[in-house]
Amino acid sequence: MMNDDRASQQTDSLDARFWGKERGLPHPYPVVCHLLDTAAAFNVLWDDLLGHHTRERISKALGLTADEARAVVSFWAGLHDLGKITPPFQAQVPHAFAAVRDDPVYGRAPGAEAKGEFRHEVATHWALASLLDEVGYPGNKRLMRLAVSHQVAQLLGGHHGCFGAVLETKKLAAASAYQPGLGEMGWEAQRRVHFAELRRVTGAAAVPERGLPAELAMVIAGMVVVADWLASQTDAIMSIQPPPSWLGTSAELDAHWDRARKAARGWVAEARLGRAVFEAERFGEMFPFAPNDLQSDLITHLPQLVEAQGGGLLLVTAPTGDGKTEAALYAASVMGRAAGARGLYFALPTMATADAMFPRVRGFAANALGGDRALTLLHSMAWLSPVYTGGEQTAEESSRGSEVSADRATAMEAGDWLRGAKRGLLAPLGAGTIDQALSAVLPLTHNALRLFGLSEKVFVVDEAHAYGPWMHQLLTRLLEWLGAFRAPVVLLSATLTGRTAASLVEAYRRGAGFTDPVAVDPCYPGWIFVGAESGEVSAPRATESRRKRTLDVVVRRVTWDVAEDPRTAARSGGRRAALREALQPVAEEGGTALVCCTTVAEAQRTFRDLRVAFPELARREGGLRLLHSRYPAFVRQRITRECEAAYGKPTSNDDIAQPRPGSILVATQVVEQSLDFDFDLIVSDLAPLAQLLQRAGRGLRHERGMTGRPAWALPEDAPRLVVLEPVDAAGDTTAPPSWGQVYDPGLLKRTAGLLAERGAEGIDVPGDVQRLVDAVYAEDFVDQLQEAAGRELRRMDAERHAVEAAEAHLADMVSICAPADVAGDLHKLSRREAGVTEELLTTRLGADSGRVLCLYEQPDGTLTLDEAGTLPLLPSGQHGPSRHGLTQIMGHVAPVPGTWLRGGGEGHPSPKGWDKQPALRDLTLLRMRLHQGGVERRSWSCLYGERTISISEVGLETS
Repeated sequence: MMNDDRASQQTDSLDARFWGKERGLPHPYPVVCHLLDTAAAFNVLWDDLLGHHTRERISKALGLTADEARAVVSFWAGLHDLGKITPPFQAQVPHAFAAVRDDPVYGRAPGAEAKGEFRHEVATHWALASLLDEVGYPGNKRLMRLAVSHQVAQLLGGHHGCFGAVLETKKLAAASAYQPGLGEMGWEAQRRVHFAELRRVTGAAAVPERGLPAELAMVIAGMVVVADWLASQTDAIMSIQPPPSWLGTSAELDAHWDRARKAARGWVAEARLGRAVFEAERFGEMFPFAPNDLQSDLITHLPQLVEAQGGGLLLVTAPTGDGKTEAALYAASVMGRAAGARGLYFALPTMATADAMFPRVRGFAANALGGDRALTLLHSMAWLSPVYTGGEQTAEESSRGSEVSADRATAMEAGDWLRGAKRGLLAPLGAGTIDQALSAVLPLTHNALRLFGLSEKVFVVDEAHAYGPWMHQLLTRLLEWLGAFRAPVVLLSATLTGRTAASLVEAYRRGAGFTDPVAVDPCYPGWIFVGAESGEVSAPRATESRRKRTLDVVVRRVTWDVAEDPRTAARSGGRRAALREALQPVAEEGGTALVCCTTVAEAQRTFRDLRVAFPELARREGGLRLLHSRYPAFVRQRITRECEAAYGKPTSNDDIAQPRPGSILVATQVVEQSLDFDFDLIVSDLAPLAQLLQRAGRGLRHERGMTGRPAWALPEDAPRLVVLEPVDAAGDTTAPPSWGQVYDPGLLKRTAGLLAERGAEGIDVPGDVQRLVDAVYAEDFVDQLQEAAGRELRRMDAERHAVEAAEAHLADMVSICAPADVAGDLHKLSRREAGVTEELLTTRLGADSGRVLCLYEQPDGTLTLDEAGTLPLLPSGQHGPSRHGLTQIMGHVAPVPGTWLRGGGEGHPSPKGWDKQPALRDLTLLRMRLHQGGVERRSWSCLYGERTISISEVGLETS
């Protein structure tokens, strides 16, 4: 930058005194340098990150050659911060602003520099709408949203995550009058000079003929953000920062551009923003076993369908344990190679299932992929997951994060840059929860970045049937965008209704531009493929299953006595007695059993009851386990690891041959999806049929042979499912009040009716599955009932349909519009309905949840994170705890229902600085005191409002 005593610049030459970056630098960094740096980073991203299919689509949409398009969009990226040449922005650093503040060339309205609400990205939007129009970009005075000049301005004005509203022509004509923060006289002239010099240096003389469709605009918008972030790194700036005497002459600008382009390649490489390459073509190169029937059918027929289509959607329906994960990864390789995808994202319903999938994706990447294979684990607690942090670690080790291999050919761990906020989806490979992807279609800050992150990936969705109306509606909207991107999609399901399957396929086709109705009739097991280029839906391909079995379903109709004291005798005809009877063989002869409960509270009570019923089993390590969501994070992780070792896939021939000692796992629905557990017996509370079949899929899941299972569990092709059906005094199926709204009562009645119909026949898997799942929802189901029962079920159905419709409508109302409906106005992707906040959206519109941290009061009054008193609550600085402290704290956080934290209670005051940490802001701190004896040997509790909250070996509870 020039010295302060330098003469005033003429308005027709570039003034390098305007700063663009300042924090952490030896002296302010000229804004023109940052514009050039960002354009240079975009150049590299265009060459190295963006696939040739997408580059061709962008070039064609703009009506430019490939080279022209590259230069033009890189020029756009550089323009993103042109709005920093305004009084409000420059005034933020007084000593830098002093150089131009009193220069008469730069006139401004009185107090213009104090207008803090006029942000620099808004100024970019206002300034560029006119400047691009001046150089010949197609305009439209009547409908500004249709003007190419305005679309580019609006796109770049959204680089901080939100797109501004369409500007009015009359206001734009007198911009400084409506927006005094733009400045007058020399300010406008300098923006024009910077614009012209940036255009000259980047070689962007070409003028686009047309604007971009919404999906390609999101690609450019996301890349602009990434380029800006890369060019804003302090180390990156300091490596090419010019001296204070730098004038910004044309020759100096050209020289800086050369330096920036060379440096940018290193910025992109260090960030691990590369492309994975789907190298392996044969199944045997990917997996160390022979393909089963489903996988073999895909090997034979999928490549021919994909070859002509590039992108497309594959829907695979098959029983649990039938190798859908490997089928999906093989299909991802075939489809990704044909579409020129740069990686994949494997989406799962829960954090536990994402943690379990992460090493499987990592193993697939090691065998089947080349290129850059940086892999991220994406969910809200990923940074605490042992599979991501490198296994069992001390808090200090966890705080440092895992090391990244220096060998780019073998490294598969994402580096620090990709682990930053909002960046995980940019990694070539990812495994995580479905909500990480669905947030792309909510009007959240930087949703365009998330859409870009998914735009050239193979998107795999496991358990596609597992989402309620709210998430299903968001998934269909995301599929519309993925269809518009021509991105490959793989949907996996064990129990998907035909109606749900059709809605997912139709959404993808709509996004790809095909609105004509088609028949979608999935077969089970089997698959169908939808071409992104033709919209054609292939004929369903039915496949055989090597795991054919007849599910032995035993229904016990019981009165609901779960809440009774476990020390009292179990009454005949009650759930307690029926459960004990079903589990007696496990206690006496060995083997394993899963007991799946509807609520956490009932799982805790069931665990206590079984501890009394089977004391020898309870005394033996691993004899009786409890797994649910209401534990501190580190406890749940420990229990999950123990369950994986006890009930997971056999690891040796000896493991297969030896029967497992008696062991019972009491759990909630957390075990029914994606976790590869195997039990000799499944006992479940009544649930909708799809969930029961999911749980039954954990029965006799792995081949253990005649010697590997207890005699009572044989034969292996007839797994037993015991269903505990709650009934009232009249013998009618009735959900207990303690279940609340977990399941729809009508679906429970329908399921109970179907199970009663099956009688002693059992359920053929897979033969009966699709028919029965569809039958549960069939409209004519009530026709076979007696009049009174039919009338009651119709009433329940009507209530369910109303609730589902309301949730779907709500999701449709708050989500962003489909790409075809953007119609040139990107503001539609950031606009929210009145009263809808970002916090509300990210918690699925106020899902009833809260988070607590138990602080244990020791005899001397100190508070610790553990019962033993060995982990004191570390002091925090002005900005909250250190990373080490934050990691330690978050490992002890537990989720609870939001109702626990309402009603006048106040937690322990948060330490200083915790409000500065987003992860800690909404935590409720509970000061727990020790109580000896009672139901638990040791428990800790506190009073919160009128509620007592306690924690013990069974997790968190309330009374």
